[in-house]
Amino acid sequence: MQNTLNHHDVVVLGGGLAGLTLALQLKRRDPAIDVLVLERRAAPAPEAIHKVGESTVEIGAHYFSEVLGLKQHLQDKQLRKFGFRFFFSEGRRDLDQVTEIGPGRHLSMPSYQIDRGIFENHLAEEAIARGVRLVTGATVRQLSLTEDAQGPQAPHEVSYTLGEQAHTVQARWVVDACGRAGLIKRKLDLAEPNDHACHAVWFRIKDRIHLDAWSDNPAWQERCTPQTRWLSTNHLVGAGYWVWLIPLSSGSHSIGIVADPAIHPLERMNTFEKAMNWLSEYQPLLFDALDTRRDLLQDFAFFKRFSYGCKQVFSADRWALTGEAGLFIDPFYSPGSDFIAIGNTYITELISLDRQGERLRARASAFDQVFHSFYEGTLALYLNQYPIFGDPEVLPVKVVWDYAYYWGVLAQFFFHDRLTDLSSLAALRSELNHCQQLNHSVQGFLRAWSVVSEKRNPAVMLDQAQMPWFAELNRSLSDTLDTPSFLQRIRDANAQLSRLAAEIVQRAQADHPDLPGIDLAPLRRASEATRSAASQAPERGHEAMLHCAMAEP
Repeated sequence: MQNTLNHHDVVVLGGGLAGLTLALQLKRRDPAIDVLVLERRAAPAPEAIHKVGESTVEIGAHYFSEVLGLKQHLQDKQLRKFGFRFFFSEGRRDLDQVTEIGPGRHLSMPSYQIDRGIFENHLAEEAIARGVRLVTGATVRQLSLTEDAQGPQAPHEVSYTLGEQAHTVQARWVVDACGRAGLIKRKLDLAEPNDHACHAVWFRIKDRIHLDAWSDNPAWQERCTPQTRWLSTNHLVGAGYWVWLIPLSSGSHSIGIVADPAIHPLERMNTFEKAMNWLSEYQPLLFDALDTRRDLLQDFAFFKRFSYGCKQVFSADRWALTGEAGLFIDPFYSPGSDFIAIGNTYITELISLDRQGERLRARASAFDQVFHSFYEGTLALYLNQYPIFGDPEVLPVKVVWDYAYYWGVLAQFFFHDRLTDLSSLAALRSELNHCQQLNHSVQGFLRAWSVVSEKRNPAVMLDQAQMPWFAELNRSLSDTLDTPSFLQRIRDANAQLSRLAAEIVQRAQADHPDLPGIDLAPLRRASEATRSAASQAPERGHEAMLHCAMAEP
């Protein structure tokens, strides 16, 4: 049976994290907008639902908390994350005797460990309460997209089934948020592979994994205040791989292995038994913790090659892609929710401009270019970098660099609501290009350094919270800046990254004098042309940007 035709302002294909957050953002921007969300899965979602994306970082956390107004839920129903933490524990059962990277206290800006089932059920309830029409159990059967050439008012059409009932709806905008199924991507041939060939396996255990109990050394335990390392996104790292441990508020623990297939083939870990055998060899402490909990296994899944791009994600023809329907990079550093936040913000702006009668072609093109620039810059953090992950000398430096790049540039744009400010983006074009070029150069230098590194693994904690400039960079995300102050903030970040790059080279060449450096002269000239007296004042404090407090056991 076919129902009568209904019209909506926006139809969102997919009612998971990306689709529901977009619907909420659209409603917060314009309560009068008519949004229909079609979700294939029946409601409600189970707790500890089998989805990657449980750990948030600052952009995603700020988006959920402040942009969408979900702060109370995050504080009451999810777990506050104790930052990222890394242990060079390959083949070891003495966690207190290896190098640890991580904060000894909470930094200023909160982030969270998200139980996706609990969170997506709450998002659905919020969406319905705010007037979004959510249809669960719906299967999209056909999608017809129109172009401006067919007339600016020509609507798109979506046909779907709900049980045995067939439905067709029209919409001015269609947004694909259906995940890797990629309806619009397949229809318009937008798939674009990248060169990042890593794979992942992951599973949930219906119990807590208390990493703090893996050593009874009181000095090791007291390095952190509070003594809750288990609330971190914990990484057990080795050459070519990392293992995550993420706690969920439902009481489950998420475990994943992410690896470069050239070093650790998927065939060695693509079942739970194989993964356990692999852990027994490479991360025996985690194997010990899981071996007695085998009966508490909730699920298991894997992706052979999880990373991919997309030729286009925003169109003036009134369609867009968000979340994994568009692109996905890597779960290391948890950027998935960040890219949902960024993509949804661009989509919300385009739909709002369209409803105001504005022309979209130039904006849609500019937003798409900037979004892809963020994608390329972030992809560089991972591409060919997995062999570094087992290096206790180089990975700590990489983590500091990557976070300085993230907090100093991309996060500043999001927190200060400048993503869609094309005038600021234009004014900072030179600085942003230099930052991206410098990042590529530093990533290459880190790879070269790791080839010759001695990979010393002393029993120390590299406490990033004890680096004043690092903690301040995190805190600075909460500042309120006018346009001139924001422009100067990015220019100062440009100069700071240049100084940090120079120190990275200096540190590496102290042990390896023949290691080729990085040509910083072009960036230095550009930075000096715009650096203010205020940005020069703290120069003395940057003489040892890489210094971390080292707590001996």
